[in-house]
Amino acid sequence: MSLCYQMDEKHEMIRMAAREFAESVIKPVAGELDEKEEFSVSLTQEMGNIGLFGMVVSEEYGGQGLDYISYIIAVEEVARVDGSQAATLAAANSLGIYPIYAFGSEAQRRKYLPDLCRGKTLMGFGLTEPNAGSDAGATHTRAFQDGDSWVISGRKTLTTNANTSITKGSIVQAVTGVRPNGKADYSCFIVENGTPGFSLNTLKRKLMWRASNTAELFLDHCRVSGDAILGNQGDGFKQMLATLDGGRLSIAAMGLGCAQGAYEAALRYSKERIQFGRPICKQQAVAFKLADMELKIELARNLLYKACWLCENKRPFGKEAAMSKLYCSEIAKEVADEAVQIHGGYGLFKDYEVERFYRDQRLLQIGEGTSEILRIVISRAIGC
Repeated sequence: MSLCYQMDEKHEMIRMAAREFAESVIKPVAGELDEKEEFSVSLTQEMGNIGLFGMVVSEEYGGQGLDYISYIIAVEEVARVDGSQAATLAAANSLGIYPIYAFGSEAQRRKYLPDLCRGKTLMGFGLTEPNAGSDAGATHTRAFQDGDSWVISGRKTLTTNANTSITKGSIVQAVTGVRPNGKADYSCFIVENGTPGFSLNTLKRKLMWRASNTAELFLDHCRVSGDAILGNQGDGFKQMLATLDGGRLSIAAMGLGCAQGAYEAALRYSKERIQFGRPICKQQAVAFKLADMELKIELARNLLYKACWLCENKRPFGKEAAMSKLYCSEIAKEVADEAVQIHGGYGLFKDYEVERFYRDQRLLQIGEGTSEILRIVISRAIGC
């Protein structure tokens, strides 16, 4: 396919603004927040203040009205410094804001989007269950209609942004019936925190993204009004697939940013570390590692930006989203590993930021579709 995405002055300004914010505001506290496993409301709201939420949402609903590449650049730059804050940002935009903007009623958009787009509130996306991760068809959460209400029972887990002091609620997918072909009928509902029967538990002791919020959702005959359904009954599976396509681009951006940050840290260290009478970047074994990092990052960025161009221009991009997420997450793994290797023993200590990059990259090959599932998606897209 012949195409050419084009970066303009606007994109460069967004990159510089996001980078300056990440370097000056996030970086000084990233290590401490990671160590304490502490979600930062203030950082979240500051990201909202500079326009990093609702970037692709129209100004009518409180968004920035920008293109998708602008959003991906912002995620990339935050991830270049800290995976936890990038996770908060990516999940808020792709999983919390997007489904309401794309599938919600006018009333739902007016009610939720303005505060979500300012970073004043957050919204989770409850899809994964203890026995339904890659196998979304194994969903056990059920919803049935009772008069003008829906009653939902089930459990969700590994849900980002779902249990913070500024979280408004979560979008929850549930089985709402069986179709004539025997397949489950899925629908999505907006369930606000504080709704009777809806409880949450924050998950701790994570390897990575320790300063982002991850929670379990428990729904015990949780009753929501009829207008809490997102779109039409039965559209839940389609909504989930569309949400994951866009979400994969943001996870790819996190992989790209993580790789960029780890590479830059390794490059700086290699110019300062003297062995055998000269900086180790002058040693061919290390220089070749750095050259390979630069090559892989450039290839990853071009693939991701191409997928964003397709998305922005309303062309099919599911395959490219899967490819971008797969490649960027794998590159993050490879680059972070080599960055630690270049640091030697020092790379194993929390005093050096590559230690956190090495941990933070690990979820990227799991979340929003494992690397194995993405290879299935790509293979099906090419007719296998």
